[in-house]
Amino acid sequence: MARGGLSKMTVNFKGRAETLEKVFGAKAIPVTQMTKKIWQLIKKHKLLKKN
Repeated sequence: MARGGLSKMTVNFKGRAETLEKVFGAKAIPVTQMTKKIWQLIKKHKLLKKN
């Protein structure tokens, strides 16, 4: 049985106009930086919803 945590949360990117280049930039970046930028975008636009 699931306890909750992140499994009860969803992120909805529907309707977002940002391209990957806008979010990550034109240069190659490490995966760790990609993760940080994705979470910045999620928090900035309040895309994380609790179910």
